[in-house]
Amino acid sequence: MKQKEITQMSLNEIQDRLKDEKSQLVKLELNHTVSPIENPLKIRSTRRSIARLQTELRKREIEKNKN
Repeated sequence: MKQKEITQMSLNEIQDRLKDEKSQLVKLELNHTVSPIENPLKIRSTRRSIARLQTELRKREIEKNKN
């Protein structure tokens, strides 16, 4: 997920997407532990998407508190 897409999302959409990404990460890590998954880079990209979403949430929280 690109940063540009995230900035265009609403707060509720970001929170929902964050929850989905976290659950997907847990599934990927569990599947990879049991038997190596086909593309382990999916784990990295999912972690980075989670970080981008959390960063955007924090950025909006800071902006809200400034005003």
